Amino acid sequence: MARYNLLLPAMGESVSEATIINWMKQPGDMVNIDDTIVEIATDKVDSEVPSPVAGKLIEQRFRPDQVVQVGDVLAILEIEGDEDVLAVDEQLVSGTSEEEISSIDPEIPGIQQLAVDTPIEGDASIGDAARFYSPLVRNIAQEEGISPAELEGIQGTGLDGRVTKQDLLDYLAKRGGQNEQVKQDNPNQSVEDTVSTTVSVSGKDEIIEMDRMRRLIAEHMVHSVQTAPHVCSFVEADVTNLVNWRNKVKDSFQKRENEKLTFTPLFIEAVVKAIKDFPMINISVKGTQIIKKHDINIGMAAALPNGNLIVPVIKHAKDLSLVGITKSVNDLASRARSNKLKPDDTQGGTFTLTNIGSFGNVMGTPIINQPQVAILAVGTITKKPAVIETEFGDVIGIRHMMFLSLSYDHRVVDGALGGMFVRRIADYLEKWDMNRTV
Repeated sequence: MARYNLLLPAMGESVSEATIINWMKQPGDMVNIDDTIVEIATDKVDSEVPSPVAGKLIEQRFRPDQVVQVGDVLAILEIEGDEDVLAVDEQLVSGTSEEEISSIDPEIPGIQQLAVDTPIEGDASIGDAARFYSPLVRNIAQEEGISPAELEGIQGTGLDGRVTKQDLLDYLAKRGGQNEQVKQDNPNQSVEDTVSTTVSVSGKDEIIEMDRMRRLIAEHMVHSVQTAPHVCSFVEADVTNLVNWRNKVKDSFQKRENEKLTFTPLFIEAVVKAIKDFPMINISVKGTQIIKKHDINIGMAAALPNGNLIVPVIKHAKDLSLVGITKSVNDLASRARSNKLKPDDTQGGTFTLTNIGSFGNVMGTPIINQPQVAILAVGTITKKPAVIETEFGDVIGIRHMMFLSLSYDHRVVDGALGGMFVRRIADYLEKWDMNRTV
């Protein structure tokens, strides 16, 4: 029997590591081709690693909550074959060189990766201490002026008595909450690395630890507010024609395409048209440079069943028809709800749309999804009395109205551009062709 090394595969641009969540197969289990071996989490999305071969799992190389680099051996399977075949297979499977792995950028624009305490080998100790410490623990200790002797005295709750980040933060809190001063001196510090000692907790309060995704969301939101001066513009749009047209065609559309026609693809199409008219909305900022994006990739904020938020991206939206946008929206929304998104599905966005109207909200002021410079919130569609201009004079009628809220980065988007852009989206929605075929 031969052995097969199951590696952590490449998971998309800028993704160089993942955290082990849960092993679906245990040593001794038989594995078929495409069976899920392990569930992993990157800094953007949870995913699964299937087996490309059939055999028996004989070894797991990592425990849950440990961080694995792209190209690391996750597990070893026993498969049919001989030693000679195995040697060739290992060369193919291990084809990712250290140079190629190191060339992957570990920083994803706009999101600092979640650091996880994992034991490392090599120069991981402080001074002459015999214990090993994760890079995060060492950095915090150095920033807080904790000596090697003092660090050695901290009782660890991690594997083999290892000092975790939480152990160190708890220790610092007991020293008098010095992290508050560190936060004032370093306003760009991760929200995760700061401990507040002013919160009063009674015996009746419930303490809920943020999960990995919620910590990332918190860090991403704080980073965005600290990076971009937010300005908001609002427009109220009469979308009566749009509503009536959708009601007219949605049944035939679903029969023909086997897809539901929601309002979201209609909004996205209008956004794409407006971006073509105002391409300086489709940019990002790098230092003093403005990067004008060639592709229009629309992020679609989606609420998950657990209450967290994820933003899958519709790639090359300007090249898609309304049918194509609809299929992409439905596919991404379905896979987001079932936790089937791939890392690539959440990367490369150039503009984001969030449909807060699905929760009955009239309007909102969304936070920009860095490194983008604008985000649109669409509110609920509500019947209202409105003034209608006719050739015989103004009359009052019942119309379907909605608010559009655009948040934008005032470093590079001024009020004129932001205001004209959101007004143009409203124009496309208001002037919807009732005779349009799709």
